[in-house]
Amino acid sequence: MSQPYQQQPRFPILLSTMNDLPGYRVVRVYGEVFGLTVRSRNMFSNLGAGFKAMAGGELKGLSKLLSDSRYEALGRLCQEAMAFGANAVLSMRFDCNEIAQTASEIAAYGTAVYVVPDGTDAGAQQQAAQQQYQQQPQAQGQQGQGQFQQGFAPQQ
Repeated sequence: MSQPYQQQPRFPILLSTMNDLPGYRVVRVYGEVFGLTVRSRNMFSNLGAGFKAMAGGELKGLSKLLSDSRYEALGRLCQEAMAFGANAVLSMRFDCNEIAQTASEIAAYGTAVYVVPDGTDAGAQQQAAQQQYQQQPQAQGQQGQGQFQQGFAPQQ
């Protein structure tokens, strides 16, 4: 079963799971960066989730908690990369762990880099894609987008 469409928050730098970025050239590598969050639910939510688990089905409260945690970890990853002067993170990955059966640790990590367009054609394509993305209708009620609205735009 597929997840309902929710517009993802925009981040101030480019985050990519790829090792390279088509149309761009890496001109500086800053090194590994990470964003980390540890979260738990309140006792009553955990009790309700336990009863739901016995009956079977999706634990929507826990799914939302983990989704929100991933976006928080990504936001922190962006902040650390930007502190180095990076405008992109390549080879981005997630790592998730359970702590004492009461909390979840979510870590987002990757390599902070500074990228520039490889050629004038690639830069124009990126700007067109950015404009199209910004024209999409905004999802109502999306949490956690406050400081990450501007989107990626490489400096030249």
